[in-house]
Amino acid sequence: MKKDITVGVLGGLGPMATVYFYDMVVEMTDARIDQDHLDMIIMNRATTPDRTAYIVGSSDASPLEYICRDAKRLEAAGADFLVLTCNTAHYFYQDIADSIGVPLINMIEETVAHAKKQGHKKIGILATTGNIKTGLYQDMCIKQSMDYYVPNDSVQESVMDIIYKQVKAGKKADMGQFQEIVDALLAQGCDCAILGCTELSIIKKDEKLPNDFFVDSSEVLAMTTIMKAGRKLKEDYQI
Repeated sequence: MKKDITVGVLGGLGPMATVYFYDMVVEMTDARIDQDHLDMIIMNRATTPDRTAYIVGSSDASPLEYICRDAKRLEAAGADFLVLTCNTAHYFYQDIADSIGVPLINMIEETVAHAKKQGHKKIGILATTGNIKTGLYQDMCIKQSMDYYVPNDSVQESVMDIIYKQVKAGKKADMGQFQEIVDALLAQGCDCAILGCTELSIIKKDEKLPNDFFVDSSEVLAMTTIMKAGRKLKEDYQI
């Protein structure tokens, strides 16, 4: 493996989620001095068109051109592999991967694999409607022989309310509303919930949600990034 690996981050989807991802990478890396940390190039393209709006057909503005352009820029700048910090944007995963000559980590694949490794049997999928409608996590669960549950329309509407009208809007999440969503998953026999949206990852951090039930896709991506870059995780973290 190349001694000094540079990670390219396709961020800005949204900006706070990108900040959170970078913070986690720094926090989770077993580092004693600055030089023990990862070299990273972050592209915070906040003006990328909304992924869910395009996927569900409420907008004609595709984010793919923006993301592929930034992926090529990161590769040209010397990134050895890329990460995409938005779950829903993985709808375009193959197109993005095909546009560059360096690897692109699949956040969806790594998150489901992590849940399986932890011994979970039935996954509750919490993600944007765009993510749910395209079956990103559902297809990956099937591929990895994992049972799963997708919230009904009313619960999904509540999930979107928390993501867009609360967290993305810079407001504190309504935890009573969030608990109702979790209760709906528990009622269906789910033994874990995948936080398949980076805004939901922020809730886990702010509210210190337990690791034994909540599988945070952003945390999994951060840990995977550290390991792939040839660095070590702190003892408190595992993958």
